[in-house]
Amino acid sequence: MTPPGPRAATTHQRHLVGVWNPAYAVDAMEAHRRLLLDAIRAWRIGGGDLDDVHVWWGKVRSPNRQQRLPHLAEILALNDEIGNEDDRELHLYLTDYRSLYVAHVAEITERDVRREEPGRVPDYYRAGDLHFDCWFRLWDIRRLVNDDTLAVVQELKHLRNVHYGDRPVSLYGGMVDLPLVVWRADEVGYFDERLRDQVLEGLFWVEFDSEQGGLPALERDLRDNVVGEEAWSALDPSARAAVASAEREFRERRADASHDFTGVLVNLAKAYELHSALLLRRALARESPAARSVNVEGRSVDLVSGRPLSVGQLANALEHDGRLAQLLRGRLVGGNW
Repeated sequence: MTPPGPRAATTHQRHLVGVWNPAYAVDAMEAHRRLLLDAIRAWRIGGGDLDDVHVWWGKVRSPNRQQRLPHLAEILALNDEIGNEDDRELHLYLTDYRSLYVAHVAEITERDVRREEPGRVPDYYRAGDLHFDCWFRLWDIRRLVNDDTLAVVQELKHLRNVHYGDRPVSLYGGMVDLPLVVWRADEVGYFDERLRDQVLEGLFWVEFDSEQGGLPALERDLRDNVVGEEAWSALDPSARAAVASAEREFRERRADASHDFTGVLVNLAKAYELHSALLLRRALARESPAARSVNVEGRSVDLVSGRPLSVGQLANALEHDGRLAQLLRGRLVGGNW
């Protein structure tokens, strides 16, 4: 059966999906994350240029394919979009079918970077007779799913494969000529600095993920046994992590009558703020800056491009700004907040 050909050019931002092969290195993803964490630590200690905080991901060419990647020119052309659009994030989704990560791409190039920046390239790339189609310079790497194939399948359904008739990306069909060129209708931003500053207090996502030991298993338990797949999947990954953090503290300390459970409430409030902020951004994205701005303590805040509101600030805005409340009633299902 011949797969569907490419569709007409979409107006949505394009991204990429790749697969890492454990045959090249058992800990391929961890090797990249370790180098990125090392670069972050060096930057925090010595300062310097923030652009030095990165790691290179190589697209290894299969030894069974000698010809040029059919759509390599299209992939390389995405490099021209980086930095040319406001808030344009170029994502490289990476999976081994059990886990799924998303990386913030800073550059795409054909040149072999192994000699240029050996300290930003994992050692296994220099072992054996490996050849590469291209390289991706990554600013940050964020974990979306850990050791949960079902969750990987659900996350990838949000992505549409440009060269497979815009069908949802599936692990069991269309995973050829990687990396795939994809788009997603909601155009979610995974690395928004305002959200990161609020949620992570200045950490990079790779730093945050490295500190979350045990959370992935707890997230699976919450999805399967407490919240349900549909509701859990609707939450942004960072909101899920906040809920799981709250649940972990509660489970660990619920027998301790002297424990202060403020941390549980803070994490639940954080999840609410995150989900609300992302919901508002999607609902108001096409409105004018004037229509989507609210007064917060005497200053105007754009709900799409500004810093997310706290729970109290959002409640106050909805209570006192009748224009905003009316607008959301027409944009959201059950929007009569």
